Amino acid sequence: MRPSGRDPDQMRAVTIERNVAQKAEGSCLISFGDTKVFVTASVETTLPSWRRGSGLGWVTAEYGMLPRATGSRTRREAATGKQSGRTQEIQRLIGRSLRAVVDMHALGENQITVDCDVLEADGGTRTASITGAYIALYDAIQWLKARSLTRAEPLRDSVAAISCGIYRGTPVLDLDYLEDVEAHTDANFVLTGTGKFVEIQGTAEQVPFSREELYSLMGLAESGIAQLTELQKDALA
Repeated sequence: MRPSGRDPDQMRAVTIERNVAQKAEGSCLISFGDTKVFVTASVETTLPSWRRGSGLGWVTAEYGMLPRATGSRTRREAATGKQSGRTQEIQRLIGRSLRAVVDMHALGENQITVDCDVLEADGGTRTASITGAYIALYDAIQWLKARSLTRAEPLRDSVAAISCGIYRGTPVLDLDYLEDVEAHTDANFVLTGTGKFVEIQGTAEQVPFSREELYSLMGLAESGIAQLTELQKDALA
């Protein structure tokens, strides 16, 4: 039995609230159960120096957790003067995931920066961030298109992410914190709306996992991403 009482293939309740920030070109508040992430997308007409004059755009991301996103207060990384390795790894993953579905030539020489701020953490903050980041990115691109600042349609597909793991010997979908800390295997899957893989992150915490278990996790992930894709479509309808 999972701590939440969910079936192995059952996700937490997912909600997506769009356009929650008046000043950002794109924004949303996304919840995976008790995990809540506030996402904004900002359009900039300036590019990094290495990208200028190339005719190509750029999409990047930043990620952070608010001090009381966790059970006890976590010191702001800005106060320590450096980002943790975990923060850097997650924001690079978010950026890679978004760039996988964007045609940079069609985007034109514009940069979109997506900020993902975790309000509450209960497992799956990176997967919730990626899923919500696509919503904010979509609206930022619509903002650019409305002003004729793109060459064509920059979005090639949608993208979403979900976690899976082996909890007490059973492959399960969408780990919450209690499952995550006890799971023998923890994996994150990033897929496009058409079912293509962008990234797979998998780690055996205690007991190595088999090929069959990996395929079971992959199947759960594909089912979960299909559900998330439909929720994204509903939010953008």
